[in-house]
Amino acid sequence: MISNEMLKTAEAAVVARVTLRDINRVIDEGILPATFSSAENGRRIWVTACSLISFYYESAGRLTSEERINAIRWAEPRLSEWKTLALESLIAKDWTLHHDFLTIDLAPFFRKTIESLADLEAARDMVTSSSDILGGAPVVRGTRIPVYDVAASLAAGHSVEEILEAFPALDERRIALAKVYAEANPLRGRPKPVPELPAGARIVRDRRVARRRAPE
Repeated sequence: MISNEMLKTAEAAVVARVTLRDINRVIDEGILPATFSSAENGRRIWVTACSLISFYYESAGRLTSEERINAIRWAEPRLSEWKTLALESLIAKDWTLHHDFLTIDLAPFFRKTIESLADLEAARDMVTSSSDILGGAPVVRGTRIPVYDVAASLAAGHSVEEILEAFPALDERRIALAKVYAEANPLRGRPKPVPELPAGARIVRDRRVARRRAPE
């Protein structure tokens, strides 16, 4: 069973399959009712709200902003009442809104949220951190492979095949989950550049050499 919980904004963006900017927009502009978010310990959003956020953006080409917001307002009291229920339990309920000649079914968005949250939880379980391994950098469980190196390689345009050659201990599923984890837990500051991955290469760690000072 996948339980409802509060997510960081970056995690919510992954689960709702939108950008972090989209998440902040629905909060700042009051599109998402205040009952679904909290400002304690940084912005956090209930998992169930991710379904509404996904609906708002995905249906933009077919529904007006007013129609989408009205659907969210219709769902708000029902979701608030069932906030502690597992998401699978919510799917069993009727999420069809009928208004004049308009019919909206929110159930598909709850199913997508369940799928995305399952990937996020799998990514969390896959990653571990210990001071004994690469100074505490997050690595793929059972390996010394830095998760952010894998995700950065994908972002740099390296193919899954190239990454598998560089990191034979991985598989396609773990590579995909590394991307999920990195997006849900973005590093602060400018990302480090990713070098080309030659066939058979293994990246163990990133070593930086201090530049020598010119003689005075």
